[in-house]
Amino acid sequence: MRRFVVEADGGSRGNPGPAGYGAVVRDGDTGQIIAEAAEFIGHATNNVAEYKGLIAGLRAARAIDPAAAVDVRMDSKLVVEQMSGRWKIKHPDMQPLAAEAREVFPRGQVAYTWIPRERNKDADRLANEAMDAGKAGRQWEPRAPKAAAAADEPEPPLETAAPTAGWAAPADLGTPTTFVLLRHGETHLTPEKRFSGSGGTDPELSEKGRWQAERAAEALAARGSVQAVVASPMLRTRQTAETVAARLGLEVRYEEGLREVDFGAWEGLTFGEVQERHPEDLSAWLGSARARPTGGGESFTTLTHRVGVARDKVLARYPGKTVLVVSHVSPIKTLVRLALGAPPDSLYRMELSAASICAVQYYADGNASLRLLNDTGHLR
Repeated sequence: MRRFVVEADGGSRGNPGPAGYGAVVRDGDTGQIIAEAAEFIGHATNNVAEYKGLIAGLRAARAIDPAAAVDVRMDSKLVVEQMSGRWKIKHPDMQPLAAEAREVFPRGQVAYTWIPRERNKDADRLANEAMDAGKAGRQWEPRAPKAAAAADEPEPPLETAAPTAGWAAPADLGTPTTFVLLRHGETHLTPEKRFSGSGGTDPELSEKGRWQAERAAEALAARGSVQAVVASPMLRTRQTAETVAARLGLEVRYEEGLREVDFGAWEGLTFGEVQERHPEDLSAWLGSARARPTGGGESFTTLTHRVGVARDKVLARYPGKTVLVVSHVSPIKTLVRLALGAPPDSLYRMELSAASICAVQYYADGNASLRLLNDTGHLR
């Protein structure tokens, strides 16, 4: 069994104040850093930032090898003792973060060790880099791409064109796990561009939506590369997924984390209607991924967390496979954004048509590659 060491840290300049986290994944045998993660998370406490650093480190390790044994080392006594089960988690902000961390790897696969701050310098450095980036009005970016080969080996040539069939990766990068992301077909709400999330009615496909699902099924059957189908459990995604799966001769597995975001009181309204009725809430929502729609809807930050967990579950279940993921606008855009390392507001700059297809590949070294975006050629 492969072994990793995850070192994680988080900080807040003000506690609470501007906060960020950092995490590194080391090879357990050589000690070499094989993955890094950092992010400015806005206004938060030290403890929230530390937990988010832990989650990011665990996810980075799982993306490399979901079967690995992981030794987490942190200088936060609180996080180590709580995650080890020796201290109770009483604070309501910590409870969901701890639960999220426990979902990344199966119980018993992760051990926790406290280390002094001077032995956690790399994670601390990354957390401070993330906070510095946030102060400058940007997100943290890695200093250089992760190497796909040893430092003394020549870099593989850049791929200049998409493959002619399927979504296969160059052989020298290994076999990636490929998500073929299919947005569900139209419902009666789609043509009017009304908010349609998971907090209101659950509309079925319209006649045109069923036609779109059939066309997608034909196109994907012609590709011949899909090996599994995973979908949001909402009615419109179930109907789309089952149409395609029947054509491919596959079963559909449902994943709750792939549901559309909950738009609260905005469900069923157009953008213009929301702007007229809830202008301040809409402005806040457009300006921050942490803002929620009126009436207790779901923020894009919350959505990102659950989509990330769902992504990791699918990656662990189907390593090296091509998986059709049938979902909604917001989860698919989020998967694309995370693959690109793009900021949260990039969600507002993507077009994703009904029954369109995207493709993202995930590699064993933790990198991801967007292969296709908003393809609607099968609908013409």
